[in-house]
Amino acid sequence: SGSLPDHTKLTMPSLSPTMEKGNLAKWCKKEGDKISPGEIIAEVETDKATIDFEMQEEGYVAKILVPEGAKDVSIGDLVAILVENKEDIAAFKDFTAGSVAPAAPKPAKKEAKPEPAQPKEEVKAAPTQVAEPAKAAGDRVIASPYAKTLATEKGVNLGGLTGTGPHGRIIAADVQEFKPKAAAAPVTPAPTTTAFEDIPLTQMRKIIAQRLSLSKETIPHYYVSVECEVDKLLVLREKLNKFSTAKISVNDMIVKAASLAALQVPQTNSSWQGEFIRQFKNVDMSVAVSTPKGLITPI
Repeated sequence: SGSLPDHTKLTMPSLSPTMEKGNLAKWCKKEGDKISPGEIIAEVETDKATIDFEMQEEGYVAKILVPEGAKDVSIGDLVAILVENKEDIAAFKDFTAGSVAPAAPKPAKKEAKPEPAQPKEEVKAAPTQVAEPAKAAGDRVIASPYAKTLATEKGVNLGGLTGTGPHGRIIAADVQEFKPKAAAAPVTPAPTTTAFEDIPLTQMRKIIAQRLSLSKETIPHYYVSVECEVDKLLVLREKLNKFSTAKISVNDMIVKAASLAALQVPQTNSSWQGEFIRQFKNVDMSVAVSTPKGLITPI
């Protein structure tokens, strides 16, 4: 392996904060293909979703070491080999994950070469001009899924970034290399200070925030809108209210209808328990009510 040309070891990346292993769902490039920064080399199934594996450097795919469809590939495991020159691909024909590759000399060689240093600066300079039209299209920011994930984790506003990927697309490297500008902008409006008040959180509000965040992160969400004619429902409500001791609202009747629907379609009345799905026989449905102390769900 000491005679192998210079190469880059491509390992399984961490594509979500809780990811420990991933499934290599699909290779978007094959051996011998050229790949550029911002292009997708593979699709990785994480613990939350299938996310694009975005490349940060240019080269050729010399060897794929993990087959498509492989399960439980740990973060950091070697999955592929990249080379800079197409002529070096043949040298990795029989390369395996157990092969010894010269990792230490590689960075020193790259820094010692003065010629590749100049093209790298030019590559960074060119996309900065191409990126502007991408943001101008309807004020929509074009970014890869991984770049959006990193931006959310780091609290970076993608609208303030300049993409260096194809057609001005914001890639993960743009987010990682982003450094907020000096606090010059906040200093300018200093004379007109904004008045504010910090309100301490009650334990109830802390729990509400934790539970809502947890439900949003761990429970799949989808939203459906439908228009209904409820003339007959309103007539029925009017009749019932003539005999009811408590006022019956349209919302009450919707909750009742949703509860009956959950009994008729028990698959919707289920919860994920890690190793199995628990399907409930009864329905407990409530509506969150806002109070001065926080949300409550009376039952």
